[in-house]
Amino acid sequence: MAVKLFEGKDHAAAYLQYRVAPRELINRIMSFMETRTNQFKLAADVGCGSGQGTILLGPHFTEVVGTDISKAQLEMAKTNSNPPNVSYWHCPAEELPFASGEVDLVSAMTAAHWFDHQKFLLEADRVLRPGGCLALLSYTMDMELEYGDVSDTLNDICKEFYAALLPFRDPYIGSSSTKIYLNMFESCSYQDKEWNECLRVKSTLPLSSYIGMVQTFSSFEKLRKKDPMEAERLSDDIRNKLLSVMKASSPETEVTVVVKYFYWLASKP
Repeated sequence: MAVKLFEGKDHAAAYLQYRVAPRELINRIMSFMETRTNQFKLAADVGCGSGQGTILLGPHFTEVVGTDISKAQLEMAKTNSNPPNVSYWHCPAEELPFASGEVDLVSAMTAAHWFDHQKFLLEADRVLRPGGCLALLSYTMDMELEYGDVSDTLNDICKEFYAALLPFRDPYIGSSSTKIYLNMFESCSYQDKEWNECLRVKSTLPLSSYIGMVQTFSSFEKLRKKDPMEAERLSDDIRNKLLSVMKASSPETEVTVVVKYFYWLASKP
């Protein structure tokens, strides 16, 4: 079973605005590939969403195709300043529009937990050429903030935010998506593979962008649909608490946001 989410245009627009592009992870993927192959013709970014990661693959491949089940997300992706070698295709992750053995890289960035995991792995294996790479990455919900000497207090408030959203987490991904990725890693038959538990990536962003990023989570969207006023109250309350501790008045005050990525890479024999 695969899950269809992120269908609304407003949610897709927020996704494009606030989700952080995983530049450091792209570098890890390319380093892995460069020690194993010299062929970089076609990359397929599956579950590409609004295309932040898809675009980053553009300089490394002759052609990059982002695929997604959500038409709203693809519409947002097409509004990006896309290089001429980047295009998008509407399809399920388990039915990719490529010939067998045609693809050099299959990536899924913060998306594979929504797929039918075993069907997707079989489909990725079908389209990958021998020597091609499979790269799956995501991050944990517990992003951290750094700001002067009050970081610990800020993160206690962030934990309140995450705890309030936990009851709205989709049962398909359970309490931890890390387990899903580890299970997929262990079920991948390729011998040349590596699991990476935590890569801390720091970005300097306005506090409003951190709040906006959390609001793109499926759990927040679920709360918003159930009780819009409560979702707004929760966001406002967390924002105000954070600003108070920071002794700042503007939500555009910059903070350091720490995103904890996990990922795995594998090379098809």
